[in-house]
Amino acid sequence: MADFNAILEKTKAFSKKPPTEVYLEFYGLYKQFQEGDINIEKPADAEGAAKYDAWLSRKGLSVEDAKAAYVVLYEKYNPIYG
Repeated sequence: MADFNAILEKTKAFSKKPPTEVYLEFYGLYKQFQEGDINIEKPADAEGAAKYDAWLSRKGLSVEDAKAAYVVLYEKYNPIYG
């Protein structure tokens, strides 16, 4: 999936930094397709807990579905932050 890898790189290189809630949408999908369902305890710190919740919200998505959702998210936000 070469196109997907290109999208990953383009997302990392957004010219404008997305707000935290947008970052967390990408983060949850990224963790889901990289590692599968969440397999850690919820961290006590606020940032770690937010990342945990973002990943947990994607529980049950297959790798393919998580990647497809990531592409849709990229297409939504690239005009704004790309």
